[in-house]
Amino acid sequence: MSLHIIRTTAKPTEVVEMLECHGDFIKLAVDVERKVIAGGGEYHADCEEALIEDGSRQDNVWGADWYPDTGSIEFNAIINIRPGQGNRSLEIASAELRGRIELVVRERLT
Repeated sequence: MSLHIIRTTAKPTEVVEMLECHGDFIKLAVDVERKVIAGGGEYHADCEEALIEDGSRQDNVWGADWYPDTGSIEFNAIINIRPGQGNRSLEIASAELRGRIELVVRERLT
């Protein structure tokens, strides 16, 4: 597993290393306030833990998957189940929050 914390645009080698775990997609945790991502973990929780250790607040960190071949993002992760924050499923319900996550992912990975 090659987990990276990305604060600026990811280097092509970092993207390749993050793809090693799952092949065609990268599991991510995205801090929507700090605009930092962690990617490349086996689980979204691995990435979430790395961001929290890096100074993120858990309520700002959300899970997503990035598919570099198609440029698509999926917003499904166990770490997204947060009834206290109004999200009761794996899928992020808020279109506004999905938009914020997408912006950070595209800034860091494209």
